[in-house]
Amino acid sequence: MNVPVHLVTGFLGSGKSSLIRSLIDQKPAQETWAVLVNEFGQVGIDQAMFDTQAGVVVKGLPGGCLCCQLAFVMQAALVNLLHRHRPDRLLIEPSGLGHPAGLLEVLRGEAFDGVLSVHDIIAVLDPRRFDDPRSREHETFRDQLAMADAVALTMTDLASPDQLTAAQAWLDASWPRKKWIRQAPHGELAVSLLSGESAPAEAGQRPLPESEAHRRLRQQAAGSVELEGMDVSAPTPGHPVREEGAALGYATLGWRWHPDDAFELDRVSALLGDLPSGLRVKGVLHTEAGWKRYNRSAGTVSLEPTAWRQDSRLEIIAEVGALPDADWLEVRLNACLNG
Repeated sequence: MNVPVHLVTGFLGSGKSSLIRSLIDQKPAQETWAVLVNEFGQVGIDQAMFDTQAGVVVKGLPGGCLCCQLAFVMQAALVNLLHRHRPDRLLIEPSGLGHPAGLLEVLRGEAFDGVLSVHDIIAVLDPRRFDDPRSREHETFRDQLAMADAVALTMTDLASPDQLTAAQAWLDASWPRKKWIRQAPHGELAVSLLSGESAPAEAGQRPLPESEAHRRLRQQAAGSVELEGMDVSAPTPGHPVREEGAALGYATLGWRWHPDDAFELDRVSALLGDLPSGLRVKGVLHTEAGWKRYNRSAGTVSLEPTAWRQDSRLEIIAEVGALPDADWLEVRLNACLNG
């Protein structure tokens, strides 16, 4: 079988989903692609970032990190995807806090021998991250870039020449050298880059950097069995379901609203815009102006139509201790609902 697999890694808010959407838009019509999306938050928004498209199957795995907390679930989800849809290509988007080492161990393990062919790891990098020492010195951020075979520079239209130069210099000094480094403004990347040779065998055998934080989480999760579909709580009109979680120094706060609940777009946009600039905010929202996809990262906000209709979802991610008070924010979010 040997389905080509491409890992698209990158720190929180770096533009992984936008880049994958760009690749999907270039998919050959006769091919079926599968996309496995993992996110750190509990609500499951990233899968809603992909509109329904012929020949594309999207599976979301929220609530942890594929390399440690969700390894068992990921393996089961992959087996199901491969068996049901027989994809010609598989794209995996780990959480922005996901460490590639544990994920590669699963993909290159005995369970998928002769089934999957792991191709180049593509790291998505926002050059502006190098201005933030908390990102620059973060173990996972550095390991994602160190383990990448290739790098796509996103947000280049927002980065200064000095930021682009600093990112390029850091990447040029890395070893082994990257196969390619490309600018990908607005997530645009040529799909032809996926069709190159897979990562060399010696690269697959070289020791992978271990993360102590991820190793501890993997040990904690080893004795538990996580099953898909465990979250069956559904929101009722006017009464959202709230989800909270924390790991790896970051915390998440999210909600799901009934699809009949509709927000006043101007009010909810203003409320989200007034939240502290360091928060990562993303959501799919039913508004009086239609269904909208909201994305805020590193001070940049995008708002665009979405085909998602299942429910409204909002997720906020920040370092532990930096999230707004959940009760306070929930009251104000509900006040933005029509009627």
